[in-house]
Amino acid sequence: MRNIGIIILFFLFASCDNETLPKPKGFLSLKYQKASYEPLKLKRPFSFEVPQNSIVKDEPKNWLKIQYPNLKASLDVTYRTIDGNLRELLVESERLVFKHAVKAEQISSNDYTDAKKRVFGTLYEITGNAASQIQFHITDSTKHFIKGALYFRTKPNYDSVLPAVAHIKKDVLKLMETLQWKEE
Repeated sequence: MRNIGIIILFFLFASCDNETLPKPKGFLSLKYQKASYEPLKLKRPFSFEVPQNSIVKDEPKNWLKIQYPNLKASLDVTYRTIDGNLRELLVESERLVFKHAVKAEQISSNDYTDAKKRVFGTLYEITGNAASQIQFHITDSTKHFIKGALYFRTKPNYDSVLPAVAHIKKDVLKLMETLQWKEE
């Protein structure tokens, strides 16, 4: 019995010579393809450039969905004609953005203007665990109104999707910069 006690004590002292340290935090190393764009191939009252690595789905009413299969994300783009209702469209767009205020830590906006091409818009960035991290609207203020929202097919976790949001934000800015209205 005494020998067993000595053996147990021996193993206790022998196993305690290394100090236990917590594991260091690890970070994902996500790599994204260099952005390359092509003109929108669908017939719409507007045109802009879309990422080549995305899938553009045709939707009714001149709407479309730009899908990012590798990121499990989509940019939903809706189109409406203006018929004396620009104010209502702008209010509705802002209402949809601020609907995320419950989960958002911050909502910031950046205006975009290209008077020469008659493209006026706002890009909203929503930080926090909201359902959508990027929303935008663009108009010519007389005939056309476009609204877009980024969604991920996963439970919102802002820290996890932040690199993907930053990547897709570049595509949204490219969309806004290359947007042209088509006159019927």
